[in-house]
Amino acid sequence: MTDLLSKTQEQVPLLPSSRLATPAGLEATTTLLKRRIFVLLANTTTWLVLVLWASSIASAGGWTLPMIIALACFALGTPWPVLGFWNAVIGLWLLHGVKDPLASVAPFLSARAEPVPITSKTAVLMTLRNEDPARALHRLEIVKDSLSALPEGRQFAYFVLSDTDRPEIAEVERAGVDAWRARDRAGVQIVYRRRADNTGYKAGNIAEFCAAFGRDFDLMLPLDADSLMTGAAIVDLVRIMQRHPKIGILQSLVVGTPSSSAFARIFQFGMRLGMRTYTMGQAWWTADCGPYWGHNAVVRIAPFAQHCALPMLPGPPPFGGHVLSHDQVEAALMRKAGYEVRVMPVEGGSYEDNPPDTLEFIRRDQRWCQGNMQYVGLLGLSGLQPMSRFQLLWAMLMFVGVPAWTLLLALSPVIAWQFTSTGEFPAASAKALYVTFLLFYLAPKLAGFADAVLTPGEVGRFGGPVRFVISAVLELAFSFLLGAISAVRTSIFMIGLLFGRSVIWSGQARDSTGIGWLAAARALWPQMLLGLFVCGGLAAVSYPTLLWSLPLTAGYILCVPFAVLTASPGIGRFMRRIGIAGIPEEFYPPLEIATLALTPHIEP
Repeated sequence: MTDLLSKTQEQVPLLPSSRLATPAGLEATTTLLKRRIFVLLANTTTWLVLVLWASSIASAGGWTLPMIIALACFALGTPWPVLGFWNAVIGLWLLHGVKDPLASVAPFLSARAEPVPITSKTAVLMTLRNEDPARALHRLEIVKDSLSALPEGRQFAYFVLSDTDRPEIAEVERAGVDAWRARDRAGVQIVYRRRADNTGYKAGNIAEFCAAFGRDFDLMLPLDADSLMTGAAIVDLVRIMQRHPKIGILQSLVVGTPSSSAFARIFQFGMRLGMRTYTMGQAWWTADCGPYWGHNAVVRIAPFAQHCALPMLPGPPPFGGHVLSHDQVEAALMRKAGYEVRVMPVEGGSYEDNPPDTLEFIRRDQRWCQGNMQYVGLLGLSGLQPMSRFQLLWAMLMFVGVPAWTLLLALSPVIAWQFTSTGEFPAASAKALYVTFLLFYLAPKLAGFADAVLTPGEVGRFGGPVRFVISAVLELAFSFLLGAISAVRTSIFMIGLLFGRSVIWSGQARDSTGIGWLAAARALWPQMLLGLFVCGGLAAVSYPTLLWSLPLTAGYILCVPFAVLTASPGIGRFMRRIGIAGIPEEFYPPLEIATLALTPHIEP
């Protein structure tokens, strides 16, 4: 990775700003058009081949209603793993088959090496809603201390923006900020502001900040309650924004912080390995219409305040009202206004906490699901770039495919019985398609593993070859089990959305305290019930078919012990002690991570 980053030290020539180039002059529009046409053709061709292949298998015994439904589910659920496959393949090719990948994917990174003073004023914002105040403020203070240690530290101010609706928590927040301000010696601006009216939730809070304080700052850095960033990483982002005034949002690549939760450890190990190839491949063709995740990103305040106000959706929740998943909509509006939205496809100095257990992961997915499904009312917004409109559509399809796969698996005993009764089942073709699908599903992870092996010294950063292999095998099994569990819950939730069910966005559980067996059973009984039906039915029809299905169905049967064991603090501590599923910051922690580990809380 060091070699990859060092290549950005050379200046990358910019294209003249015109209709033939992106707004910042970073790429020619013809170049991006060619990339996007390639990705479109590669994905549609692959999807079509897979669907035709599945159709030939489904029609072998004659078309029936279950077969028609199964094929429709397959067609609806396949686009997401297909795009993941191509993003991973493109990313792996760029990282290991191209001499200077960042020059074509992220030419703006060269600005980090420019010896130009930072003159832009930046507001660092942390938004809170019923969170643990000491935990959140400690992270923000680490960010401030890291920035204050740099010559550019005087260009930053700090704001705690609270939407907390519980007075006892709000009082602790205020006292915590007062105590922080009293012991601070850097003399920077530290502001606490709590809204009595939580209109628009986080997006509304930041919009009110822009109206009240935006004229005093050029940029803002929104942080969530679990965010952590190094001062050097923030200064790099600001330097790039200062060099390229037509970049409106610059999103850092956010990775997980070291954790003692077994669930979070395994989850973020896989995410950490897969996200670099995936993001590199995705950034190659999304380019100026990149993603925004709502935090750990630098945002240009003036165009954000002027152009990124969120529309109020018609009708009541869950599809109407305030836009909940606001970040990608804001990215689309920023690009519509003529400013680029970029993601840094390299890791370094930007962190967040991952869900500590299965149930919190499911709750987070439900919040995202409802927010993303609201995009159905935004696809028709006028003036959006085609790529931005695709991003909104794709965010919806990510969840639409989930119930399709769940229904397909629920039909599997019926399908197996039909093929058994007709005796015309093309077993070899079906097995080959199944293995092919699994490879597509696992492609981002496998590409991440390959990237680590092919990058000198990278496996050592994850604890060495033995730990790396054990962790990789554990993570693959983990991802299959979690995928089955979360798919059932998301499917049920999406059915609830059709009947008006809505989530409440409030504080999140950040630390693992364990899950009891009874609590897990109460929460996950639908998975167990589906597992009994699917696995029992497959066993009755064809025991070998049951064995083949286990990567996708074992999570139904094992959901309760999976949830309990991965949430166990004891198992998590054991994994941390022996270094299983550890990430580089655990073995080689930067100062900010080390500080977080030594003093997890500061009491006001």
